[in-house]
Amino acid sequence: MNNAAPKPQRQPRENRRNRAAMAEADQDSEAASNVIPGISPEPAFKAANSIQDANIVDIDGGALEGGGQVLRNTVSFSCLLHRPVRVYNVRAGRSKPGLRPQHLTGIMLTRDVCQGRLEGGSVGSTEIQFHPGNIQHGDYTADTGTAGSICLLLQVAIPCLVYADGPTNLTLKGGTNADMAPQLDHMTMVFKPIAEKFGMKFDCRVIRRGYYPKGGGEVMVTCHPTKQLSAVTMTDRGDIKQIYGISFVAGVLPVRVAHIMAKVAESVIHKEYKDVPVNIDVVKEVAAIGTGTGIVLVAETTTGCYLGGSALGKKGKQAEQVGQEAAEELINNLYHGGCVDDYVQDQIILLMALAKGKSTVRIGALSLHTETAIHVAKQLTEARFKITEINKGATLIDCDGIGLVNSLVGSS
Repeated sequence: MNNAAPKPQRQPRENRRNRAAMAEADQDSEAASNVIPGISPEPAFKAANSIQDANIVDIDGGALEGGGQVLRNTVSFSCLLHRPVRVYNVRAGRSKPGLRPQHLTGIMLTRDVCQGRLEGGSVGSTEIQFHPGNIQHGDYTADTGTAGSICLLLQVAIPCLVYADGPTNLTLKGGTNADMAPQLDHMTMVFKPIAEKFGMKFDCRVIRRGYYPKGGGEVMVTCHPTKQLSAVTMTDRGDIKQIYGISFVAGVLPVRVAHIMAKVAESVIHKEYKDVPVNIDVVKEVAAIGTGTGIVLVAETTTGCYLGGSALGKKGKQAEQVGQEAAEELINNLYHGGCVDDYVQDQIILLMALAKGKSTVRIGALSLHTETAIHVAKQLTEARFKITEINKGATLIDCDGIGLVNSLVGSS
């Protein structure tokens, strides 16, 4: 097999993520307001001295990456560890600082699942306090009211629900394929099988796709509790076994656009990996709000690693360009020899911190998002991290996790 990694042809993923993050605030600007439909805004801080609560942990929301990730990870850890937190300088690193609808919806969802209290919860707020209660299984609904990413809601809520006292059903509404966040398909096709190695189990079913600017997508998610997450060792990527994916269109776009994206992506991949089978499904989405198009690719390896590449279409962007971008992104993620891609590397930090035992994962170059995730984990847990640079484009992350136990369920 020609599974040797090729020389990358495109810019590093982290540069693309940084530019995307700087534009994140504009994603839902046309649809956003100061109130999320169907949800009453949280009151402002109840008393000035509440900020001085001796038990509260202060987190600078503008640290390092300075975006929504700080907020999401902080609230998840707060919920899981029963530690009240104050996050100030919320999203200070963005062109429009403060809470956007998707961030607010995510922390409100987490507040609900743990019967907690949120102060300062309104669109535009640059400071919040989160006081967690006890995590309760059940049925919950969250709606960004915009095209804000459903994946960002999942990122903050699912780690908490793994420690619930029973299965939980979520109905999440918003954008399923947003430009400034992982596409839902990347989360289900790439992140999910990796999270399952830690013992995190959830199922997703798309009821309706939702695209910018209206959103309106709907996803049903079932989260399954576990007794304790397990440490993982992922240091050998192995050979590429197969590459597969989905190329889709919705709304007024003809299905031939999806065929073009798939054909170009397959051609680009085969220039580098001649002997690897490539199978990209072409789909015309029937249940969708708005017009959208995109492609998500997954490389599965012989050692059980999953790495992705994706791209979204937009007005004025040729289908050929979309297919090529997704393929080149996948190739870049394969080039560094890591066992996870550049989107997943920061998402597993929280799992490594919570797991029992020592996790070791080989990644590409350490991203600013991952540095930020480690920074937050160190502030809120006793997890110990060690970063070793193998070479300029490859890094090893070791983490001695805290072994958080779910006392509400029996042994898994």
